[in-house]
Amino acid sequence: MAVQGETREKTRINIREPRHYRVVMHNDDFTPMDFVVDILIDIFHKGVPEAERLMLMVHESGRAAVGAYPYDIAATKVQTALNRAREGGYPFRMTVEEA
Repeated sequence: MAVQGETREKTRINIREPRHYRVVMHNDDFTPMDFVVDILIDIFHKGVPEAERLMLMVHESGRAAVGAYPYDIAATKVQTALNRAREGGYPFRMTVEEA
């Protein structure tokens, strides 16, 4: 029962999922395949068969999307992978694209 003079407001909360961005790996002739597989397992949490399949896709087609994430997560994963590649002296390349 409403008390006299009481005002009730209906609040509508509109929650949207964040936009996702694709992380794309690019092929080069210098970065070892094992390194790419390790990146996919350690940073992108892929299983060994999936990591090997993605690595071969990158090798054969020149590039492959390896995951879709909110922008901050995608950018962090790419930066982590590129830092590890730089430490190893590899010219490894990854980009973030709108999904």
